[in-house]
Amino acid sequence: MRGVFVGRFLLTSFLVLLAAVGGAVATYRFLHAPDAAKPDAASVVLRIREVARLETLDVAVHKKIHFVPDPKPQASVIEEIWNWAKYSLHPPRGKAIVFANVHLALDLEKLGENSIRLNGKNVWMVLPPIESHVELKAEETEIIDSNLDSAQTAELLGLATRAIEQDVMNDKGLHERARRSAERAIRGLLMTLGFADVHFVESLPTASGA
Repeated sequence: MRGVFVGRFLLTSFLVLLAAVGGAVATYRFLHAPDAAKPDAASVVLRIREVARLETLDVAVHKKIHFVPDPKPQASVIEEIWNWAKYSLHPPRGKAIVFANVHLALDLEKLGENSIRLNGKNVWMVLPPIESHVELKAEETEIIDSNLDSAQTAELLGLATRAIEQDVMNDKGLHERARRSAERAIRGLLMTLGFADVHFVESLPTASGA
């Protein structure tokens, strides 16, 4: 019995050692795979552009807008007087709470071969700036108080769009969230292509430093 036990112990030890050696060999081959097997910069850029959805961040926002339009220039003196009297007696004004979706994304058309450097399993990449697009949700807009006509209401909505775009432009935290989301998506894609280390930088390293 003792001999059988010792034999089984030695067999088990041998199998464990064999598995460990096999794992070490596989790891070595992965880490030292020839660079020729990896895609070049142009192929990497193409794959990133082919990502199904790199809409980095969607946020719902709302803004309260108070709009008092200026009188429009008129063609004649009589029309100017009439328009002035109308504005004096019953000035147009409007208040509304405008709701919108803001889409923040990378402009991947600005991502080119000069934005990326490959060296073995390392990638350095300069991402294009985050751009935003405001989509008003007209059906959810709440008119609080308004005597505006249709053209003036369109001006109010245009003012709301510009105000929201300005808010988004000045929100550094929102842009940082969008950039981190983009980096996660791109890093995940590059890892599937066989790259181990992905570095997002402000400028690419020199060829000697990469």
